[in-house]
This record gives sequence, structure tokens and C-alpha cells, in this order.
Amino acid sequence: MATPELRHMLRDDDLNHEEQKQVLELAIKFHKDRFYHRPFEGPQGIAVIFDKPSTRTRSSFSIGVAELGGYPLVIDKSGSQLGRGEPVADTARVLDRMAYGVVWRTFGQDRVEEMAKYSSHPVVNALTDEFHPCQILADFQTIAEHRGGVDNLKNQTIAYLGDAANNMANSYLLGGAVAGMNVRVAGPNGYLPDPQIVADAEAIAAENGGSILVTTDPKEAVAGADCVFTDTWVSMGEEAEYAIRSKPFWDYQVNAELMAQAKDDAIFQHCLPAYRGKEVTAEVIDGPQSVVWDEAGNRLHAQKALLTWLAGKARGDESLLA
Repeated sequence: MATPELRHMLRDDDLNHEEQKQVLELAIKFHKDRFYHRPFEGPQGIAVIFDKPSTRTRSSFSIGVAELGGYPLVIDKSGSQLGRGEPVADTARVLDRMAYGVVWRTFGQDRVEEMAKYSSHPVVNALTDEFHPCQILADFQTIAEHRGGVDNLKNQTIAYLGDAANNMANSYLLGGAVAGMNVRVAGPNGYLPDPQIVADAEAIAAENGGSILVTTDPKEAVAGADCVFTDTWVSMGEEAEYAIRSKPFWDYQVNAELMAQAKDDAIFQHCLPAYRGKEVTAEVIDGPQSVVWDEAGNRLHAQKALLTWLAGKARGDESLLA
């Protein structure tokens, strides 16, 4: 047995290159055998908290924890004291005495960091306004499965288009840098990534042999890319303002013309929900280059792998890491 080590997954660079590779290889094993490991037999409870609506995250974590032998305690904001203003630290102290981990889909990054500060079990960011690391693990698993394995992720060129100031852009920058990819992010002026995130990604990319490009030119981002990503242009709760808020992004729509700038065998991914005819055309998302359904399904496998890996670290159980 190794020395127990409490680890959390709060942002994409909480894993280094070798650790990310380990998690992704484990995810592929779970894809082949959904009951490959069952670390939460008992069942042990994992608190899965939602401050925001969810389909893929709720389904994949609820089913995933159950398949790992555990009990998913799903808590909605409206049904918890968190929704009534209880301090995060107080909730963390309570859950820490009952659950074997916390998964939280919330707003500010400070909230998951506060939860982790007071937790003696792993805490997983299931989405914040700043990062979406679980989605990136599923996306990279999908690339690996279409490109001959995790070792082939290194030096893949990925392009993300649209709102480049959102959580997906941040996570592609950091997660791609950890993987050693060439990461290109394109969006209009006023919707570009936080310079500190870019600087962090550049430093990590330099260590792992990748590169970072932030541009306002969608064609520059997509030229010769192996994988093209996009996301909705309007965040949850802003749908009524779509006509106004979407105006800066029309040049970044992923359509057949833009996909033609990528490699002939390039694949397309979208974290969903998608709005056909807006950030992506139906021709692309429903076409032969799209792997969005594989990507969505891999949320289950990648998150099971992450929870298993974190449990292995926390328990000092190396058998759960491979």
C-alpha cells in the first residue's frame, strides 16, 4: 500500500501529465468493462450536489457512483440548506462525517475550493463558472479512442471556437496543456480567456511539449486541426437574450466551410446542449465527423475513472489506479 494522499479535482491542472494519462487509461478500461473497479462497495455514499440544472452531469455521476458500488446522494439546491445560505464550510463539515466524497456543480470556483478546504474526502468540480474538468476528461478520452490510444493525445491539435472567455475555453487551455496538445482558442474581442489562465496554460504546455494559441481568427484556429470543439454562445439563464448576446459570435459558427479548414479526418465535439443553426450547423453535428454521442457517453466512464483514481490516492490503494 502507498501512503494515503488526499487529492481533489477542482481545475484541470490538478492532475499532471502522467496522472491525467493514468485517469484516461482507466476511463478506457471502464468503457470496456463498466464494473472494472467497484471502490465504493458497501454502499458508500457520495454526495452529488446541483446548484444548476443538469442532464449529462446528473445522469453520469448518479449512474457512475452506483456502478462503482456506491450510493449517489443527489442534492438539489432547492432541497438543501446551501440553497438557504448555509455557509459552505458548515455543509462541508457535515458531509465529511457521512459521505466518502463530494461532487458539486455550482457557480463560483471559490465554492468548490471552500468545500475542499474543509473536506477530508475527495471533492470534484462537476462544473463551475470558471472550469469544467470532468467534461475535458471525457473529451480527451473520446479523442484517444478515435486516435489509437492515450499516448497519441500528445501533439494533437485541438481548436475551440466561440465564447473563449467561458469555463470550457479555460478547461481546454489547461487540460490540453497538461496533455501536451497544441491548443488553439478563438473568439471575438471582449470574449477571450483570462490572461492568467493563458499564462498558466503556456507554462504547463512548455513542460509537456504542447503549445497555446489564442486568436480572434477562427480559420487560424481550425487550420490543420485534429479536433474542433464549440459550446453554446449563451450561458444558462440567458436564453431570453440570445439575439443580442449571440451577435459577436456568428463568424465562429462551426459549419462545413470551417470544418474544411481542419484535417480531412478531423472530428467534431460539443459538450451539449447544442443549438443547431447557431454555434454549429446540423450538417456538422449530425454529420460523419461528429463524435458528440461518444463524447457524451464517455462522461460516465471518465468520471468513474476519476472517482476511482481519487479514492485510490486517498486510501493509498495502488490497485485502484490502474
